[in-house]
Amino acid sequence: MFKLLFNQVLKRAGFGTSDTYSVFTRDFDVVVDAARLKEVLAPLSTDDATALDDAWKTFEMSLNSWRTTANLQALETTGFIRNATSDHERQDTVVSILIDHSGSMRGQSILLAAATAEIACDFLSRLGYRVEILGFTTLDWKGGKSRRLWRRQGSPRYPGRLCDLLHIVYRSADTRDAPALGYILKNMLRRDLLKENVDGEALEWAASRLYRRPEKRKILIVLSDGAPVDDSTLHENGPNFLIDHLRGVIARLEADDRILLAAIGINWDADGLYKRSLRVTAPEDLAGVMIDMLRSVLISSRPR
Repeated sequence: MFKLLFNQVLKRAGFGTSDTYSVFTRDFDVVVDAARLKEVLAPLSTDDATALDDAWKTFEMSLNSWRTTANLQALETTGFIRNATSDHERQDTVVSILIDHSGSMRGQSILLAAATAEIACDFLSRLGYRVEILGFTTLDWKGGKSRRLWRRQGSPRYPGRLCDLLHIVYRSADTRDAPALGYILKNMLRRDLLKENVDGEALEWAASRLYRRPEKRKILIVLSDGAPVDDSTLHENGPNFLIDHLRGVIARLEADDRILLAAIGINWDADGLYKRSLRVTAPEDLAGVMIDMLRSVLISSRPR
C-alpha cells in the first residue's frame, strides 16, 4: 500500500516520468522509523557494537565546546528570525533536512551531521517551525536482494536502479513533543548503516512527504558529501545513470515553487548541482553553516 501511494504522489509531482531512468524493482525498498532500524539491519558485530558505543560517548560528552559555539550562533540567529517573521509565517512553514548516509560519511562527518541535525531541530522547533529529519542509504552492498533477483531472471541488460533503498525517518514533521532528538540519533552512528547513496530517489521521497504537508511554505535541505553512487546500479547502467537522474530531480524541484530546495556539501561543491548551496570545508564548521543556510532560506522563502 505504501509503495502504491508513494508512486502516485511521485507521478502527480512529475517524478518518475523520465525515459532514461528506471527501477528494476521496489519490492525490497524499506522506509523505517529510526527507532525500528534494528528490525531491518543485521545484529551488530562485537566490533561494530563497541564502535557505536564509543561514537555515542563522543556525541554525548566530547562535543560540548563545539555545541556551545553552535548554540550561541543559533541563539543570535533566533532573535533575527523572530524579528523578521511573524508567528503565523513560522507556524505555516515546514523544514525537512535530508542527510546522506553513504559510506564516505563514516566517522567525523556523520557524527557532526547527527549533532548538527539535533541543533537545527532544536533551533527550528523553538521558533515554531515544523521540522523533520530524514536519512537515506541502501540496505546492503552490491545490490542486495534486487541484484540477486535480477540474476535469477537472467540478468537483463540495463535493468535500471539495482539495489535495495533504505530511507529513515528520525523525526517526523508531525512530532509535537520536545524538540530534542536525543537517543534516537544513536542509530545514525552505526557503522553498518552507511552504505550507498541514490540521491535522486531520496530527494523524490523527501519531497513527496513535503507535498502531503498542509504548511504553505516547504523547505528541503540536503546534507551530502558527494554525488550519488551505487556500484551495482552503475555497473549495469553506465557511470552517469544516477547523477543524470539526480540532475533531473533537482531541476524539477527547483522549478517547482511549492518547495525551496537547498544543499550543504561537506568537502564537496554542491553548487555544481544545486542553485542554492553552501560548502563546508571542515566538518567542525557544519553546524555554523547549517544555521547560516537556515537563516537564508527562512527569510528568502517568505511570501511577498
